[in-house]
Amino acid sequence: MMGSGKTTVGRRLAARLGRRFVDADKELESRCGVPIATIFELEGEDGFRRREAAVIDALTREPGIVLATGGGAVLLPENRERLRDRGLVVFLRAGAAELWQRLKRDRVRPLLRTENPRQRIADLLAAREPLYREVAHLTVTSGRAPIDALVADIIGRLPEAMLPDRAEDSP
Repeated sequence: MMGSGKTTVGRRLAARLGRRFVDADKELESRCGVPIATIFELEGEDGFRRREAAVIDALTREPGIVLATGGGAVLLPENRERLRDRGLVVFLRAGAAELWQRLKRDRVRPLLRTENPRQRIADLLAAREPLYREVAHLTVTSGRAPIDALVADIIGRLPEAMLPDRAEDSP
């Protein structure tokens, strides 16, 4: 979910594992040459989701990366299938109140440009959490714990083949 710490945790996890970090949203912006907000304005959420699916398809074929997807990537069945089948998915779970605290000053995210962004966060989380759980191999609560503690928890739960001394052997 947006605000759960995907980029922050993903970067730190990639560094600890000696892997390349990729943010799917940044990759999409780079490929399109415009910010996500512009894609939403020009093509709507459906157009954005189609473009996001193509980027996720490509990125999930790359071996040995740590990938942070956008929070809505799980909305399309093909994304859920690709993420689950081609990698190890970590669901960084955070409650609606925690997400609101992290996002209440955000003026960039298109989905929060609404009269009641706090309620929007709660609604999005309620709709998406079952999908996150469906696709996740691991669930980690990303509340107030320090980032390094979250990363250590994730690393401690990874299959041995994904750990740094064996990383070259894993997909």
